[in-house]
Amino acid sequence: MTIEHQETDRGKNTTVQIGGLDLNFHAFLLDTNTPTGGKIAKTAGFNADRYPYVLQWRDDGDLEELRAQEEADLSKGGKFIVAASDGSNRIAIEGEALDWPSDEISGAAVRKLGRIAADRSIYLERTDEPDRLVEDGDIIKIRKGGIEQFRSRKPDVWELNVQGKKIVSATPVISVVDALTRAGFDPNAWIIILKVAGQPKRQLSVGDEIDLRAPGIEKIRLTAKDVSNGEARAAPSRDFALLEADESYLDDLGLRWETRNSDGHRWLIIHDYPVPAGYTVTTTTLALMIPPTYPQAQIDMFYAFPPLQRVNGAAIPATEALQSIVGLSFQRWSRHRGNVVPWNPQRDNVVTHLALVESSLLKEVGE
Repeated sequence: MTIEHQETDRGKNTTVQIGGLDLNFHAFLLDTNTPTGGKIAKTAGFNADRYPYVLQWRDDGDLEELRAQEEADLSKGGKFIVAASDGSNRIAIEGEALDWPSDEISGAAVRKLGRIAADRSIYLERTDEPDRLVEDGDIIKIRKGGIEQFRSRKPDVWELNVQGKKIVSATPVISVVDALTRAGFDPNAWIIILKVAGQPKRQLSVGDEIDLRAPGIEKIRLTAKDVSNGEARAAPSRDFALLEADESYLDDLGLRWETRNSDGHRWLIIHDYPVPAGYTVTTTTLALMIPPTYPQAQIDMFYAFPPLQRVNGAAIPATEALQSIVGLSFQRWSRHRGNVVPWNPQRDNVVTHLALVESSLLKEVGE
């Protein structure tokens, strides 16, 4: 703090900074270089019957009580805090103990008193519960019979999987709008589903917030809305459940999928499944027949709609048969596991069968 001195007919005048518990300071011109605590309080508008409590905020960061008749040493700092109080409470910021003339303190005041940088988070230390994150706007009630300990540290990193893309948040609570926008999605163009381990999937609205501290939060899955008439597209059908590993894998890839009972069979239908170069299309609707006793019973073959064709016009062997699925004629690819690596229900699932699908598609175009 630079103290301004002005020579006048009355002697040496001094400018000091006086503020309240909010630590918002204003300049006051005094007619003395050695103001007492009473002089500081009176300058701030406090009469003695209001029991003003005066602290000198020294340049070294310490707070020192200044009694009514005690003279301040301005060489130690020219900032003063004045409050109506009959006592003080002990707090510690970054290990430095301070007297504070109130039963509460704001996070902003802790940050200013501790000279804590804006890129660091402040925590109120607790021994019988998790440390409490203190935001600048928070008001902390100071416990009696002890010292409230405040410390800063680099903020925790919070991650959220949004349709296969991980975003990082500096705060544990993030809005749906912020999460989708940062992941590159228009929040108003999607049906938004939050997946939490051990809980039913929950649809979110654009006005919701997500507390990333909640246990089990896994990801946000998106389903496109039908914007042709302003109404949301019906959510994908879930006629039966897949294995947890299957659903997580499909969601992490960002694939739109559904499970359907059709024509006496159970089907996993994957929309816009990418196919390698060499075919006349870049994506297809892929279907896998899921046996009722899956995964004990194996998944066999796969089905594509519309039928896949090579760009060179050459026929693809063992794809001549068609299978009706949800009213559409899918092309059946008769691709089976050999005897060397048979289906193992402890290891195999939709994930491993999709590896078979991918290798089969690549093989037919010479990849």
